[in-house]
Amino acid sequence: MSVEKIKIAVNGGIQFGAKLNAKQLALLAKYLDEDQEVELTTFQQIYLEVPQSNATEIMQEFRLSGLSCYPVGNYVKSLRTCNFCKGSEEEGMPIAQELNRIIAGREVPFTLKAAYTGCPVGCGEPLVNDIGIMKIKDTYSLYIGGKATGKDAEIGTLLMKELSPEELYRKVEEILELYINEGKKREKFYKFVNRIGIDQIKERL
Repeated sequence: MSVEKIKIAVNGGIQFGAKLNAKQLALLAKYLDEDQEVELTTFQQIYLEVPQSNATEIMQEFRLSGLSCYPVGNYVKSLRTCNFCKGSEEEGMPIAQELNRIIAGREVPFTLKAAYTGCPVGCGEPLVNDIGIMKIKDTYSLYIGGKATGKDAEIGTLLMKELSPEELYRKVEEILELYINEGKKREKFYKFVNRIGIDQIKERL
């Protein structure tokens, strides 16, 4: 009798680089069959399948080891980040961690990717993701509608700049609410932005 499984996404959370320690790797291996594979995504996540019957207990065990767990499908992905090369305060790691807590795992019309970078170098690639945040000195610039792949790949549009952390959280949440409420089923976020229009989105935030 086959065991029904579900796919989950796992990573080491928002920290200095996309890292896992030996204990976490051993814990992941504990729930893998000998011939089972895990999928490493471009968005700093590992996909693996776990038995549906005790998925909640397994994810709790993962979290206790310091891993973060997220649903797979039409949800907001965990925040893609740069490697925070100059320290948590200077590069805004606490802001990235809080933003990830607010948005990651929310159900949306189509998988949405948000990215954050702690300086204008842009290692987290915020300009080519659905929602991008760039820290510039002590404020935050917010971009939307980027597209990283395909022959029609394009850079996102600067929606707002010089935001405080509180303003950033609120505006990102408002953008998500707009997309959740008015996006068509399986409508990609960049298509939603193009359909509604940047000016209209600005007016409604």
